[in-house]
Amino acid sequence: MSKKESILELLNNMCKNTLMETLNIKYVDLGNDYLVATMPVNYRVHQPDGILNGGATMALAESVGSPTSLLAIDRDKYSVRGIEFSANHLRSVKSGVVTATAKIIHKGKTIHLVEIKIEDDKNRMISICKITNFILENK
Repeated sequence: MSKKESILELLNNMCKNTLMETLNIKYVDLGNDYLVATMPVNYRVHQPDGILNGGATMALAESVGSPTSLLAIDRDKYSVRGIEFSANHLRSVKSGVVTATAKIIHKGKTIHLVEIKIEDDKNRMISICKITNFILENK
């Protein structure tokens, strides 16, 4: 198993018994400066009128945005906490799979700014999000 595959497996295993498992969020790709996760769009994540709930979209974005910072730090010394989150929803989705790609756009010593682009399965952007992560020293 490659290092990339083992990290993806570790991230997916960390999701057991969490909101990420409930929403069926799966980490599917990563690189030096990005992390990618997917989430199926179905009745479980719909709002009453049958489209993807913005809160579920934001949960996907935070679920990929925070670990992006986690992968960029020494996890034995530091932890990550999201301290601010924003989202702009651009398009609705009724079904299929949405894909979130997170990239750190500012990596400071104690603050990371992460941009998350969420696309539908036709590669159309449905939301763009931003999370500010605080890098906290473990005690």
